[in-house]
Amino acid sequence: MDDFIAYLDTSEVRPGKLEALKAAMAELSAFVELNEPQIIAYRVYFSGDGSTMSVLNLHTDQASLEFHMKVAGPKFPPIAPLITLRTIEVFGRVSEELVARLQAKAKLLGGGAVIVHDVHAGFARLPRI
Repeated sequence: MDDFIAYLDTSEVRPGKLEALKAAMAELSAFVELNEPQIIAYRVYFSGDGSTMSVLNLHTDQASLEFHMKVAGPKFPPIAPLITLRTIEVFGRVSEELVARLQAKAKLLGGGAVIVHDVHAGFARLPRI
């Protein structure tokens, strides 16, 4: 499954915004679960002190990540005042067009870097959806 993609973004939580962010991310997670049946996993994590949030997505292929950006993308702007994005890391092969869309998302959410890690070796045991 060479087309498998893992996506991880990491953000700093703005002071005083943790509870609002937790509520917004719970809502976004529920939306993604309802509207994106092809996504393998969508998980939101907070550091112990609540200063950092990481969002992990697992996709069977690039089309799944593209669909996520299209469907969930309109839900990102209200989150912008709650975080400062540090990085978006993509593990797997993606097009330059998708990288550009991720860079636009990064700019919207605080200007973090987009880092793409191309697959070298390994495997993924994922069911075909």
